[in-house]
Amino acid sequence: MQFTSEKRLDDGVIEREFTLGEIPGILWTPGSASAPTPLILLGHPGGLRKMYPRLAARARHVVAEGYAAATIELPWAGDRPGSAAADQVRADLRRVLAAGEPVTDDIVDRLILPLVETAVPEWRATLDALLELPEIGGPVGFAGGVISIGVRLAVVEPRISAAVLFAGSFVPRIMFEEARQVTIPLYVLLQWDDEGNDRQMALDLFDAFGSKEKTLLANMGGHTGVPQHAGEEGNRFFARHLR
Repeated sequence: MQFTSEKRLDDGVIEREFTLGEIPGILWTPGSASAPTPLILLGHPGGLRKMYPRLAARARHVVAEGYAAATIELPWAGDRPGSAAADQVRADLRRVLAAGEPVTDDIVDRLILPLVETAVPEWRATLDALLELPEIGGPVGFAGGVISIGVRLAVVEPRISAAVLFAGSFVPRIMFEEARQVTIPLYVLLQWDDEGNDRQMALDLFDAFGSKEKTLLANMGGHTGVPQHAGEEGNRFFARHLR
């Protein structure tokens, strides 16, 4: 991991950009801490620069609660090298959505499964590097989407103790089998009127999770309309499991 920039934000949060190999990312930490800080990984759908305002707002909220926060760019997004296969399936998705046609399982599988297979090892490598920093300690939480990435991380990464998952992305049917293997505490946010979300699939996925403690919070509104109180409940959820 190499840090490429550092700045102190107006609320005292330290924001550092880094690269891990070809993977760009951002780390936010408290301006002062007397002990290693628990870490929350911030998931997002890709396009780190485009998503930066929302990610930074989430991160500053997290740091205000006493955590560090980190995110990385997803494969084939932002400034990272593209993929002909990813470009093709995105074009196929745009075509069927524009035509008002159903999104087939084939498109969902081609869109999401390669992303999960590539992104999850990158998240784990990033976690390795972050936990080597003296200011970062466990436990670790995951918050955000793509929800299939969160599901896979919850299954394969024992250092993640709890997760706040954002419903609202396409889910391959094979991920339901993995969801049954998830045992960590979960808090799932669902926007009821999310125009791009298969609401019933999101409900079925929540039902499939094997966790003994799992909470679903559904709110009216579209994809970006998550109310502030939902995030505050997520912070209280992490306070129960990461402290």
